[in-house]
Amino acid sequence: MKKVPFLLIMTRLMLGFVMIAIANNNFAYVRLVLVLLMILGLLTDIFDGIIARKVGVSSEKLRRMDSQVDLVFWLCVGWCTWLLSPEIIRDYKYAIISIFVMEGLTYVFSILKFGKETCTHAILSKLWGVTLLVAFVSMIGFGHAGIPFFLAVFFGIVGHIDVYLIIYFLPKWIHDVPSSYHAYLIRQGKTIKRHRWFNG
Repeated sequence: MKKVPFLLIMTRLMLGFVMIAIANNNFAYVRLVLVLLMILGLLTDIFDGIIARKVGVSSEKLRRMDSQVDLVFWLCVGWCTWLLSPEIIRDYKYAIISIFVMEGLTYVFSILKFGKETCTHAILSKLWGVTLLVAFVSMIGFGHAGIPFFLAVFFGIVGHIDVYLIIYFLPKWIHDVPSSYHAYLIRQGKTIKRHRWFNG
């Protein structure tokens, strides 16, 4: 069981590249297959952390690996969207670029302050992940952006602002910080409570 979280993370990494390979092949049910694999990828993301905390292997190294694989996975999903529905990417390129810039700034701010990338696994970031899934299901599955896309952009912006504040408030680097409010409490020297299902 102690190896399961690592295997789930590696499975998610592999799924991202498998999805790109599938998206490059035009067959009848390509969109359905991609949606199912995307959902499977999100499930591995949910359960790797839960299982890691359950069996006592939720280390800094594993959590950082989880964060970086998340990034690669969603980039792969985005690439699949470009392959199948390039018009959506072109139509909303400025919103997409804005999210990319905000994501890049989390790395810049964290590395400048702590010397390594951020790894907050914040609740708002998790909520953004859910809205990303819904948006990509809409775009990949149905070739439609609409409200799901705008919700993903909105929660992407809000989630990144929360991460910026977490970086600002934290006196030293730690992983798994539920929100900027919790980071503020840590700055004040207070003990915070983490939900066992989300930040263990």
